[in-house]
Parts: sequence; C-alpha cells; structure tokens
Amino acid sequence: MNDTLSTSDPTASRGTPAPAQGPDTLDAPAPFELLPGAAHSPVILHVPHSSRRVPAQVREGIVLDDEALERELDHITDAHTAELAAAAAESAQLTPWRFVNRLSRLVVDPERFPDEREEMLAVGMGAVYTRTTHRAPLRRADVDPRPLIDRCFHPYARAMTAAVADRLAATGRAVIVDVHSYPAARLPYELHGDGPRPPVCLGTDAFHTPPELVALAEKAFAGLGGVGIDSPFSGAYVPLRHYEREPDVTALMVEIRRDVYMSEPGGPAGPGFARVASALTALVDAVGR
Repeated sequence: MNDTLSTSDPTASRGTPAPAQGPDTLDAPAPFELLPGAAHSPVILHVPHSSRRVPAQVREGIVLDDEALERELDHITDAHTAELAAAAAESAQLTPWRFVNRLSRLVVDPERFPDEREEMLAVGMGAVYTRTTHRAPLRRADVDPRPLIDRCFHPYARAMTAAVADRLAATGRAVIVDVHSYPAARLPYELHGDGPRPPVCLGTDAFHTPPELVALAEKAFAGLGGVGIDSPFSGAYVPLRHYEREPDVTALMVEIRRDVYMSEPGGPAGPGFARVASALTALVDAVGR
C-alpha cells in the first residue's frame, strides 16, 4: 500500500458526537458532503484532501505555531481539487456525484488504514498524523488517535460506503475517481518517491482498476504533458465492504502534479486549471457512458 492508498472500515462503531458549538467545531459545518449527480451516473468524484479547515478543538492538539501550521497546510493540502471536481461536474454530459471532505487531512486522513496495517505509520502519518510532511512533530507522539478516528474517520467511511452502494443499486456499477494533487519535488514523508513524477500520475488497484479504465484516463489526460502509472503514488480508494469483493466497483486515483495547474506550495490556481478541469471532464464523460 502506498502513500495514498487505503480502504475504510464501514463496520466500526461511531463515537458519540459532541453538540455543535459554532462554525469552528467538528460538527459545524458538515465534516464531509455528498453532492448529488445525475440519477443514472455511476461516477463518484472523491475529493479527500482539498480542505485546509482545522477546527479549534483539533488545533489545540497540534504543536506547530500558526505560521508553521499554515506552511504545513500549504504542503499537505491538495489545493483546488474540490474546485476541479466541481468544474468537471458542471461541464460533464452526465453530472457525476461528488464526495468531498470538508476537513483538512491534518484532522483525520480518510484514506489511511486506521490501524497497524497502515505503512505510513512508519513516518508518523497514519489516519491521525503525528508528524509533518518534513517529519517534524505535528502532535505529541503519545497522542491517542481513537477519539478522532471514532468521531471523523468511521462516519466518513460509512457515508462513502453508502454512496458507493447507492450507485451500484441505481446503475449496476460504481466508478470512483479519486482526485488528488502532488508536489513537483519529493517531500521527506514520501516512502515511494524515487520514481518518475509525471504531470499526471494514475494510481491503480489490481482488482478494481481494469485496463480499459486506465486507457480512458490516459486518453483524457494526454494533453497535459505526460501520464504515468503508479509513480510516485499508487493505489485507489475503495471502501472495505466492496474491496476485492465487488468487481462492479472500479476505482482510479488521479494525481495531478501541482505545477501543472497552480503555484506551489499552496498558491493560487493558474492557467493550467482550465486544462486540467477539461481533461477531468473528458474522463467523467468517457467512464460515465
């Protein structure tokens, strides 16, 4: 399993949510959102890492000062990916569904395993990070991750599982397109960053990513300067209920190198944004037929 591949456990118990106390709590605004698409679209654009939002009650457990936290958010956030997904949804012939994380991955990373199966624990970046992208302390090393996993991770997993099941019931299949970005230069936390860093990296899964899905993506993104497979990141997100059990759930991770469409590390979108949005729309149209 690579840096961005994980599956989520839909069977784990939910923690008891605290009452909402205002706009800066875990409960308000909503920590994730399912944005409906066309009734007959099998496509779910999954956007797990686009938000910079760290609620105050989570901020208290982070040891970085405000300036350092902003720098870390610049590096760790897949900036503008929610906007890319929105642009593709607006332009697509058949509107895809969108599942968007509204919390920063510094709260909880929904694409990690929540237990010892997660290889990123080796660099302090399991479901609840204790280290930064540059391997500096983010939280105390002895922090108990279970409250955040119960509060945020498991509800997210259940909701994504339900969204996939709904597409299966409605259309007979579900196509998860995981929308990510990654830096042009390797960051110290990356365990598998030695290989090529193409403008577009497609992450695949041996069971859930059929060759025809890869071929459609390669065609859709061909105009962005080059497409690579599983380097520097591999894998694709599939909920555990369907993982290696349901062949009608297919998945592909799309990693856009950030300098293709924005100013790094956390700057504004640039002229390349429209080209990436158009390419993502082409992929949605191709797989949604």
